Amino acid sequence: MKTAASGTWYPDEGSRLPSGEAHAWEPGQNSTACGVPLRRAGLVRFPHVDFADLDQLTGGSGDEVRWTCPKCLAATGQRRRERRWERTNPRP
Repeated sequence: MKTAASGTWYPDEGSRLPSGEAHAWEPGQNSTACGVPLRRAGLVRFPHVDFADLDQLTGGSGDEVRWTCPKCLAATGQRRRERRWERTNPRP
């Protein structure tokens, strides 16, 4: 999966990277993994940036990304690292 975002920024190296709101996008499709249409939402395509590289903790391409779509994270399987929901007091 590649990246679609609401903005663009140019670091010192001069390459174009995503900023703002980021979604997962499959090349050849007109919508994101969560179903948001690219054109109507005003999202810019980044076919050279993998969606997995947007993790801000790894220092990848997501330095200026402020929000990553949780539905797209779930669609790509990246939410498996988070702690799962668990009932603390189940009914008998």
